[in-house]
Amino acid sequence: MSLLRVLLVEDSEDDALLVLLQLKRGGYQVEHLRVDTAEDMRAALQQPWDVVISDYTMPRFSGEAALEIYCQQGLLCPFIVVTGTIGEESAVALMKKGVSDFVLKTNLPRLPGVIERELREAALRHDKLDAEEALRISEERYKLAMQAANDGLWDWNIRSGYVYYSPRWKTMLGFGENEIGDSAQEWHGRLHPDEREQFRARLINYFKRLTPHFEIEHRMLTRDGSYRWMLTRGLALYDDKGRAYRMAGSQTDITERKRTEDQMLHDAFHDGLTGLPNRALFTDLLGFSLEHRHRNPNYLSAVLFINLERFRFVNDSFGHRIGDQYLIEIAGRLRSMLRPGDAAARFAGDEFAVLMDDVIDPAEVTRFAETLQGVIARPLGLGGQEFFPGSCVGIVFNSTEYRAPEDVLRDADTAMHRAKKKGGSKFEVFNRDMHASAVTTLQLEHDLRRAVERQHEFILYYQPIVDLRCGRLASFEALIRWNHPSGRTVPPNEFIPLAEELGLINQIGRQVLEMACRQIVAWQQANPGCAPIPISVNLSGKQIGQAGLVEEIEQIIRQSGLTTPSLKLEITETMLMENPEMASEALARLRAKNIKVLMDDFGTGYSSLSYLHRFPCDTLKIDGSFVRRMTESRDGREIVRTIILLAHNLGMTVIAECVETEDQVKLLGEFGCDYAQGYHFGKPEPATLTAELILANPTWC
Repeated sequence: MSLLRVLLVEDSEDDALLVLLQLKRGGYQVEHLRVDTAEDMRAALQQPWDVVISDYTMPRFSGEAALEIYCQQGLLCPFIVVTGTIGEESAVALMKKGVSDFVLKTNLPRLPGVIERELREAALRHDKLDAEEALRISEERYKLAMQAANDGLWDWNIRSGYVYYSPRWKTMLGFGENEIGDSAQEWHGRLHPDEREQFRARLINYFKRLTPHFEIEHRMLTRDGSYRWMLTRGLALYDDKGRAYRMAGSQTDITERKRTEDQMLHDAFHDGLTGLPNRALFTDLLGFSLEHRHRNPNYLSAVLFINLERFRFVNDSFGHRIGDQYLIEIAGRLRSMLRPGDAAARFAGDEFAVLMDDVIDPAEVTRFAETLQGVIARPLGLGGQEFFPGSCVGIVFNSTEYRAPEDVLRDADTAMHRAKKKGGSKFEVFNRDMHASAVTTLQLEHDLRRAVERQHEFILYYQPIVDLRCGRLASFEALIRWNHPSGRTVPPNEFIPLAEELGLINQIGRQVLEMACRQIVAWQQANPGCAPIPISVNLSGKQIGQAGLVEEIEQIIRQSGLTTPSLKLEITETMLMENPEMASEALARLRAKNIKVLMDDFGTGYSSLSYLHRFPCDTLKIDGSFVRRMTESRDGREIVRTIILLAHNLGMTVIAECVETEDQVKLLGEFGCDYAQGYHFGKPEPATLTAELILANPTWC
């Protein structure tokens, strides 16, 4: 067994062990040192070695860098690259720099024989053996390098038309050694028809020396009739007249890389769930549409921004699997509606968009929107459930005023939100007033967030509620106002819906409850001889659904020092009807804590009569629209009489809202109504004026 001193440049211990095992099987007694950095290799080369075996690619080092250090030391021992893969050009380049040979890791049993040959060749060089043997060894090395390379090689004699194709070149296309001839047509005739002209033009430019090298990606016809992507590279030799007479190069199969690139490109611009274009691709398409509009003022397109109604309910109630199927079905319905040239996209969640191309008549877009909403609204069966999808649509026509796609999408979104506020699957066409309103709303949102943080801009006004049986003050309803920094007093209908949308209503509601409780305590302290003065506070539907609401109210009452249950809560009938089960449970818990509950705006829900006995309320408040109609028609009077009778039969007291005339007061008294509020008795006033009202009514005490 001959001794072999091996410097092994390898980062993988497992691969190093495989190399050493093959050398031992080849009859060598091995002494070795494994290095994987430039510093370690420089230090190791201070010792004598019989052979250097290096990996080609390593995380911290490379075979090429190792070769450079090897050459700097002026070593004569063989330098062999063991690698998983290497291209023909890289192999040739490394051989020119001094690599002795290449061995693929998949063919390691060759390694002992290669080392034996290289050691013999080194001895030949050292002993200056005859040139014929050295030439034979050189040719053998080149042949082995070609076999080790993964690329197909070709050598084209341009003058004769003869082309040498390596076995690997033929195998790439599915052919055997003797199934491909030696003409250029064997190559050029298999080019994909769409790329032949480009291939020819690129080749001519190279022959004219307009490009430094020849390189092109193209498809080649294989034996089974399919096409595979190839990367072809080559270099030419020129005669003294500057004409190319010989050209050689390589062909690499890049089909998998192209498939990966195509998939990555598709994924980058498409929604993974529905397969529709995503926002990025839609924005690009919209940008092209804008450019077209600027070039041709007669060209018109439109964007429809679509939001699905109640989709969150589907996800929350039936899970994301059903939710995903729901979105896929909606995406399919959108596709079915598109005209040639149109595009649909999914932006995020339940938001979609459609780009209508080359619109002739604006009315065509509104008709499309109506039809689209009808298609979306068709019943949808999933998981044993039947859904009835709804949608709100915002429409923007592409005008020359738009410079960026984002501006079009912004206005389409604004129009969609305007349609959403109207409810019931509406669509809206954008106009400039909407933009101004959106800017105002954005500023209002900013100011509202600051108001919640500062906690001193919200104030309460109090409207008296009168006992119709004795004419005395019975209680007050607290009505929130916002003292905006601009000096304007903002009514609740302008900011409460926005607060609910922004998720600020619970914080505002807590502030209102705290202010009302403190005010009750203050009035009690200011009028020690009077009975407690109850105040009713309106609750938002969002607050009813808030976890820990009852505990929070108890904490506020306790911290304010309120000892008597003088706080009442008003909840609208419509809010109760949105989720009767949840509302009923919440009301029961509130009453269990001795907190009285009033059903506000009774009569606006209509369907609630059958549910009324299920809601544990203390008082009904008759909506003002019914009170106003009492003096206008007999039907109006009978409705109010019936509501009062129904409430009394259920053990509830009744408050009539929006009472403005003496005639209304008289009729309500005849019907047995318990309480009333409205401008006839007093409008809402701040706490200071309300305190004066209390002092001016000694019958309160």
